[in-house]
Amino acid sequence: MTWLVLGYGNELRGDDAVGPLAARQVEAWHLPEVRVTVTHGLTPELAELLAGFDRAIFIDAAVGTEDAVQLVELVPTAPARMGHTSDPGWLLSLCEQLFDRRPRAWLLTLPAERFDHGAELSLLARRSLTEALARLQELLATA
Repeated sequence: MTWLVLGYGNELRGDDAVGPLAARQVEAWHLPEVRVTVTHGLTPELAELLAGFDRAIFIDAAVGTEDAVQLVELVPTAPARMGHTSDPGWLLSLCEQLFDRRPRAWLLTLPAERFDHGAELSLLARRSLTEALARLQELLATA
C-alpha cells in the first residue's frame, strides 16, 4: 500500500503553514511506502502524481472548523471554481478522468485563525498541529 501525504498552504502567512509543517513532520518519520509532497497550492499537475498511489492524505489549514482537527474521506467532485489552484475532490476527479484510477483519499483540516503575512503560528494552530500528527500516525499505521 503506497501513500501520498500532500501538505499545502502558504508558509509565509501564519497558520496557513500548518499543512506543510505537518507533511514535513511525516517525512521525518521515514515511513516505508509513504511519499510526502509540500506545495503552495493544489494545481492540476498533481493529478498525475496522485495516480501513482493507493492512498492520499491532503493536509490544510481551515477557518471555521470549530476547534478540532477534522478528517474526512474524499470523493471526486466538480471544480468549485476555475483557476490555477483547485480542491482535493476535483484533483481526484481529474486523476480518474485522465488516468482511469485514483487513490482512496482523505482531507485532514487543522483549525487556524491567523493568516497575516509573516505571522507566527497561533496557539490554536500549534494545538491543531499536535493533534493532526497523532491522527496521521493512526491513519498511516492502518496501511
